[in-house]
Amino acid sequence: MSTTCGRGTATMKLLTVLSLLAITLSVTESVMVCYYASWAGYRDGDGQCNVDNIDPNICTHVVYIYAGLGSDNKIKVLDPWNDLCEDWGRCGYDLFTSLKIPNPELITQLAVGGYDEPSKSYSDMAADPAKRQTFITSTVELLKAHDFDGLDLVWEYPTLGGGVPADRENYISLLSELHEALHANDMILTVGVSASKYDDDKAYDIPAMVDVVDLVNVMTYDLHGPWEQYTHHQSPLYAYKDDHADALYFNQDFCINYWIDGGMPSTKLTLGIPLYGRCWTLDDPDQHGYYAPASRPGKAGPLTQTEGMMGYNEICDFINKDSWTVVVEEGCNEPYTYNMAYGNIWCSYEDHDSCVIKANYAKEKNLAGLMVWTIDTDDFHAECTTRDFDLIRTLADTFVGTIRDNTDD
Repeated sequence: MSTTCGRGTATMKLLTVLSLLAITLSVTESVMVCYYASWAGYRDGDGQCNVDNIDPNICTHVVYIYAGLGSDNKIKVLDPWNDLCEDWGRCGYDLFTSLKIPNPELITQLAVGGYDEPSKSYSDMAADPAKRQTFITSTVELLKAHDFDGLDLVWEYPTLGGGVPADRENYISLLSELHEALHANDMILTVGVSASKYDDDKAYDIPAMVDVVDLVNVMTYDLHGPWEQYTHHQSPLYAYKDDHADALYFNQDFCINYWIDGGMPSTKLTLGIPLYGRCWTLDDPDQHGYYAPASRPGKAGPLTQTEGMMGYNEICDFINKDSWTVVVEEGCNEPYTYNMAYGNIWCSYEDHDSCVIKANYAKEKNLAGLMVWTIDTDDFHAECTTRDFDLIRTLADTFVGTIRDNTDD
């Protein structure tokens, strides 16, 4: 009997090792991480993007945003009617994880946190071992109940926004315990992190993160935006020629090097690419380059309905139909566009060519891959080009090689 049990235990240990090896390989080979904004299903007309609009073959990881943190320290479903099936709900979670049926290699994750979640709540939870355990136990239960393959923790940000200096250490405790619990259930832990040097200096103990996360998604966008009083690109690969002082930190190359130099292996990092633009209203229509005076956000787009930003699908449609002016400044790698008939608007954004450049940069830096925010603002209806999700496909084709392309199916 003891011999048989010994063999059974050894077999179980081997299966666990093989399962964790598969998890590790899934996040260290070339990755294409695609966040999905669950609220995109509420948009009108061509802007509406439901789970069934997602091509399951163009990303290696898809991440459903967001769950939150309840007052009881348990993970919280933020939009039960949209996320769950109960009470005639839309079954967002289950439909999302069902994307693995046509593509069994796809990794589906649930993100918790985000900009609207108060940092203080996460700070309080992470500071208390019992509260951490409550959060972790409830998280594993929710993920298993809906067949997710892991969690993406987007705490914005430890020590900031109502947090305390002890968050830096408590964040590591939370990650370590989450990592152990998730791996014990054959799931992965990834994190979304700031790209700001000032935030990173305070928030993250990078060497301590290395062994307790599977992938670090660096949010290398919103480096500039209409909260500033001048135009600039929100996700420049390198510093602009007129940048000086602190502005020299606000480019993707600096941000990625910061994480690598800080001790994070390049093969655990993804470069974040925005599939939306940041937009301003020009104060003077005759000044429309970088650092042009712009004291107000740009007019909202027809699909996203949000001042100061537009989805790529909106921007490319305006360019094609209304002949918005497109410029790539000398020495720069990404475009901006402006149009005086649409309220003196000026938007910086990514296009096909800039995606090729940035995917090649990620390859040269030996990164794990790329991340996009968010899949639902790509040109998913193929209104602007001959194929849907052109930016994501371009990134994947360039970095990964074509994952799968079912456009001819």
